[in-house]
Amino acid sequence: MEGGEITISAENFQTGDFRSCRVLFGDVQGRIVSASSGRIIAAVPQVPGTLAQPTDLVLESGGESSDPAPFYAGSLLVDRVHPVTNPAYDVDSGYMYVTFSGSRGQKVPCSVYSISPLGEKSEFLHDVMNATAIAFDREGTMFVTSRFDGVVYRVSPFKEAEAFARELGVCTGLAFDHRGRMFVGDRSGNIFALSEIGEVQPFAQIEPSVSAYHLAYGPDDRLYVTAPTASSNESIYRISPEGAVEEFVTGLGRPQGLAFDTEGQLYVACSHHGHRGVLRITPAGERQMVVASRSAVGLVFDDAGNMVIASTQGELHRIPLAIHGYLNAFW
Repeated sequence: MEGGEITISAENFQTGDFRSCRVLFGDVQGRIVSASSGRIIAAVPQVPGTLAQPTDLVLESGGESSDPAPFYAGSLLVDRVHPVTNPAYDVDSGYMYVTFSGSRGQKVPCSVYSISPLGEKSEFLHDVMNATAIAFDREGTMFVTSRFDGVVYRVSPFKEAEAFARELGVCTGLAFDHRGRMFVGDRSGNIFALSEIGEVQPFAQIEPSVSAYHLAYGPDDRLYVTAPTASSNESIYRISPEGAVEEFVTGLGRPQGLAFDTEGQLYVACSHHGHRGVLRITPAGERQMVVASRSAVGLVFDDAGNMVIASTQGELHRIPLAIHGYLNAFW
């Protein structure tokens, strides 16, 4: 995505005359951050990318040009939204849902927008103050948290929000397990488990967050949580069905939105070794940055294998990665 830094492996990239060195994304030049004969780091410019057609990535140095390599730039899906956690994908309708959360206590005209498969944005839900996380249960019912009033709202087919559970603190993250049990993260340090009729039980405690908890339930029957703080050395927590907390991985910078694929690999919006984007973590803990983005805050997969990334710039971008989301297959 625009502004993200990518690493390019090459041979015989000539850096003697740096003025002749260029990284081209189609006809648009990217900024070279660092370069050697075999490795170039470049910042991605604004590239007119599409889902169907990759951009040609070309290196130039010493008066010579490389063969083009395909590069997929994130295409803008919608703008003028305000997500603070993951968007949500409805497998039944193919629609995407994203919040306009607003600053604390801010009354906004629309709390949740729907986005059609064609990218048409429509107002969907009103009157939920500081709408934060969105998730669907196994029956296809939408639930939305409010970090303002500590309520989880259940949304009817008539787009009416009713309180499902109250007094959940600064409730942000939201996820369901295989059995339909709901988990809600109160960023002051509590994870709650809710039954299908809204009965609340304390489940686990972790470190408080300065922004929001982000929750995802994995195919290994564990709950995964990020709780970003001011530290640059943070962890993803893994919680057993009984509420036992352990650190799954550590050494991340401001980890936020989480999502699993059908192979059990976890994707997280974070910084890693000085680069920010979406990091893929295997069940064994191996790590690879798969999307470069300076502003990713949340992510979700659609049924076409696209990753949809929510940014702090109030935008959703879509990138074709041929990755299928775990929850899409599970529900």
